[in-house]
Order: sequence, then structure tokens, then C-alpha cells
Amino acid sequence: MITVPDDFGRILGDQSREWRANLPALATRFCARWRLTPDGALLTGNVAVVLPVRRADGHPAVLKLTWLDDETRQEPVALKAWAGQGVVDLLEHDDRHGALLLERLDHTRSLDDAPIEEALAVTGGLLRRLRTPAGPEFHRHEFPDLVAENARLGDPLPSALVHQARELGRHLAETAGNTLVNQDLHYENVLRGDREPWLMIDPKPLAGDREFGVIPLLWNRFGELDGDRGLRDRFAALCDIGELDADRARAWTFCRAVDTWLWCLDEELDDMAVPVEVIARTLRP
Repeated sequence: MITVPDDFGRILGDQSREWRANLPALATRFCARWRLTPDGALLTGNVAVVLPVRRADGHPAVLKLTWLDDETRQEPVALKAWAGQGVVDLLEHDDRHGALLLERLDHTRSLDDAPIEEALAVTGGLLRRLRTPAGPEFHRHEFPDLVAENARLGDPLPSALVHQARELGRHLAETAGNTLVNQDLHYENVLRGDREPWLMIDPKPLAGDREFGVIPLLWNRFGELDGDRGLRDRFAALCDIGELDADRARAWTFCRAVDTWLWCLDEELDDMAVPVEVIARTLRP
């Protein structure tokens, strides 16, 4: 049915070895269960494989088999809540095995390649449209102790900046709203569709403020920004199009930037550390 590349899923480590080995059998099982016929080459991401298929009625779809963790378990729940409004349509799912049957989109065309003005209009529109209340099943963001994390790493970041981010982040988390938010909305995860021109995929859902989701749209395509002014202009455009509270969006973006900056230093991700440092310093309240 499918052949999984040897290097797929290595990011998950040895814990995923049995799951990876069982993927061909899972694909066979769910193609039979949902009466699917393979219709293209297997696609792989970091924690999932996607097989283009056709349903019994001939309509195209994709079978997604995903590694189950705290984030991915809530993907089908979020897709059901959004009910295809600006997002890929969920056709079938099996929570136990991490199997999802999804509307087929054009994986070769994403907002990552669209003109930035169009990309901002679409993603800002998603920030505006996705106002569905979050049910009790969705976890809320618990802001980490950035001061302790900075100390663990040898205090690489200025103490005043880290203290500010910790206290502000805790306040934001305590006073956050209850909207269903995709914390990982970015340009590569918005694909060309037929039902709508662009549709979001692969949400990482949580309950909170819509303003929480701005920062990936700043660090992605960061190289296209015209310095600090370009960063401020993109941030302002997203707040305007998304109908966001600009002050709260700025605060969340600053706090998430500092948090991500520390994570990048811990993981030695120097390339990503550069944009989040600039975001933290430029948008610091």
C-alpha cells in the first residue's frame, strides 16, 4: 500500500519506531474501512504521512496518519469545531489510531509562495474569521517560568527583558479569552483549495486569545521584511485585517518571542534565534 521513507519520523526518536513500522498496515486498514483507493505518491511531514486517495464516489481526498501527542490529538476536534470555515474539511477520523480523512488541497501551492500582500490578507482574514468558542476539551496556554529557563541556560538574555516577559506572559495567560486558536498559523500551512481559494491545515489548537497566534506570521518570511519598520508594518497590517487588539497582540508577540528565543538557544537553532530576537526587541511593550 505505502512505503515509508527510512528517515521519516526521526524527529520523534525511538519512541515512534513501532508506530512508523505499522504505518503501511494502518494505511491498508483505513483504505479498506473508508473504501479509499490510493491516488498519488505518499507525502511526509515531521509527524505525519499523507496519502492522496479517492473515495468510493470518485471524489479526491487525503488519508492522514499522524503521531499522537498532546497537540495532534486535538487536531480533528478543532477541525470539527471550525466546520470547514476557512480550514480544510474533516471527512472522517479515528482518534485511537490518529487517522484523518481530509478534503484534498493542492499541496504544491501555499501562501509561502504567494505575494506577501495576498498572504497577509488571507492569514489576517483567518485571524478575523476563526472566532469559534473553545470547548472545555481544549487546553489553555500555561506560560513558563522564563526567568528560571534563562538561568538554566546561563542567563544569555538580559534579565530585565526576561522578567518583563515572564510577568506579562503570566498576566496574559490568566486573563486570556476562550476562543479556539491555532497557535501555529503560518503561510506554508495555508494551501490552495477549490471550495475556497485558500484553506488552513495542520492546526495546533488551544483555548485563549486570537492575538496569541500572530507571531508565526512574523518570523515566517522574515527575510522579506524591510528592517524594523517592515516588521512593525506587517504586525500592524495583521492586527488591522484580523481585527485584533493591537496592544494585546503586541504583548503576546513579545512574550512568545522571548520564550521562543530561549528555546532556540537551548536547541542551538541559531537561524531561528535571529528573527525572534529582532521581534522581541522591536515589539517590546
